[in-house]
Amino acid sequence: MKTLIVDDDIVTCEHASLIMSDLGVQAEYVTSGALAVLEIEKGIREMNPYDIVLVDLKMPDMDGIQTTKAIRRLVGAETLVVVMTAYEWKELEADARHAGVDFFITKPLFRSELVDLFEKINDFSEAVYEPEAAKGEVQFAGERILLVEDNELNLEVAASLLEMKGLTIESACNGLQALEKFCSTPVGYYDAVLMDIRMPVMDGLEAARNIRLFDKSDAQTIPIIAMTANAFDEDVEKSHAAGMNAHLAKPIDPEKLFAVLQEFI
Repeated sequence: MKTLIVDDDIVTCEHASLIMSDLGVQAEYVTSGALAVLEIEKGIREMNPYDIVLVDLKMPDMDGIQTTKAIRRLVGAETLVVVMTAYEWKELEADARHAGVDFFITKPLFRSELVDLFEKINDFSEAVYEPEAAKGEVQFAGERILLVEDNELNLEVAASLLEMKGLTIESACNGLQALEKFCSTPVGYYDAVLMDIRMPVMDGLEAARNIRLFDKSDAQTIPIIAMTANAFDEDVEKSHAAGMNAHLAKPIDPEKLFAVLQEFI
């Protein structure tokens, strides 16, 4: 597993790297959140992304939560994020989970704790990457979805399926209209965005990038799920680089769509 350690304390970085190397884990380190973002971008460009990022909670400039949010904008759910902290983390767990943190580990780091961490990661459900169809009947409770699709028939079919599951649907016919709707509504108005990629006026990738850059407190956390007929690895990477959390290939499998929405909402 390719692992990135992010900590402003160089001793912690070197110590963790030595333990991981001894465990057979490929480990690199950087000393700030900003450098971590650059390193992750480099991994994406070279088609050699990180599997796991260990991030210190308390760092100057970009702390662990801010760094996690930036990582999620780049890679969606495809990289596991572990927060390292010497402090009690239960009080901040909800905010950290919302930002995209998968696991917590206590500092100082010991070999036994890292062994336990990697055992947990090995057991971690693959649903983080490719959610299976939900077991049993999926039913939502009126959560509001922004459905962005330029094909009228596809829009009607998708809206009907989602409404049958108890979701409230609002629609946009291109990326610009979706961006305008997101920017003009209150924080938390939408619970998720289902975004077609190829659209006139503004495509889905550009719309997602603009949403993530908008000055609104939920702009970085709202789940944005790509829907596209292009399902090659490079298309998935483009979606994640634009800030999307998941990538669904068309024609959309309804059960997989419901499972993805259930996981992210």
